[in-house]
Amino acid sequence: MNPTALIAEDEPLLAQALKAELAAAWPGLQVLATTGDGRSAVQEALRLLPQVLFFDIRMPGLDGLGAAAELAERWPVDEAPMPQLVFVTAYDEYAARAFEAQAIDYVLKPVQPERLRKTVLRLQQALAAQQQAKPAPAAADEALERTLAQWREVLAAAAGNGASAPPATSTALLKMIAASDAGGSTVRMVPIEEVLYFEAADKYIRVLTAAHEYLIRTPLKQLLTQLDPETFWQVHRAVVVRSSAIEAVHRDEAGKLHLDLRGRPEKIPVSRLYGHLFRAM
Repeated sequence: MNPTALIAEDEPLLAQALKAELAAAWPGLQVLATTGDGRSAVQEALRLLPQVLFFDIRMPGLDGLGAAAELAERWPVDEAPMPQLVFVTAYDEYAARAFEAQAIDYVLKPVQPERLRKTVLRLQQALAAQQQAKPAPAAADEALERTLAQWREVLAAAAGNGASAPPATSTALLKMIAASDAGGSTVRMVPIEEVLYFEAADKYIRVLTAAHEYLIRTPLKQLLTQLDPETFWQVHRAVVVRSSAIEAVHRDEAGKLHLDLRGRPEKIPVSRLYGHLFRAM
């Protein structure tokens, strides 16, 4: 059976160019669909279950990073292995980070045939290794974790907080947060040590302490660069928690993880991408 792929690119001419170059570099690859936005990319990927995803990093609606994070959570691993992920970008700094992080690859715009052939070779090797993996549950779990680790690397590199990104210095870390109260009429200065978790919601981020909820407008990606990664852990694409506030981790009947935080009654979901943080030592 021929390997399959999906292309998500909001510029039709570039999508067609990538498809044509792939046909030349990898004649056996079957491109199942092309989509022009992140939401459609998620829907089509879940419907078609391709083996390779070519995602433009900057797409309308939901960008390539968000689409990949959502797929990592929703992908039906019982039906098909996690796909290989390749980001398509016009910015070569992403590529440099990807190589340093040993992520699967990036394709730069405009597509360079020689460079694409190297990407194709790496994808073919990855798919061959995936197919040779023993179907035993333990081997399948190991293969899934390897793919998830690869996705984490490529997402971190593309988001700019990968291994190559300069770490935030202690002087740059947030100590106080200027946040609005629920009514929006008052700005409170919230000490960072009181925050138990942050949750992205539409255009805002909810800032939760043990007793209060506040709102800020800073994008989560930007906020992460100002938080101590030893203190605050991203556990979901929309949630960052104070690690010392985690009291317990539960797995529900569907296998999904949820956190109990000291001082908060709600259950905090853990994305499949970040489940490795809570593997028993």
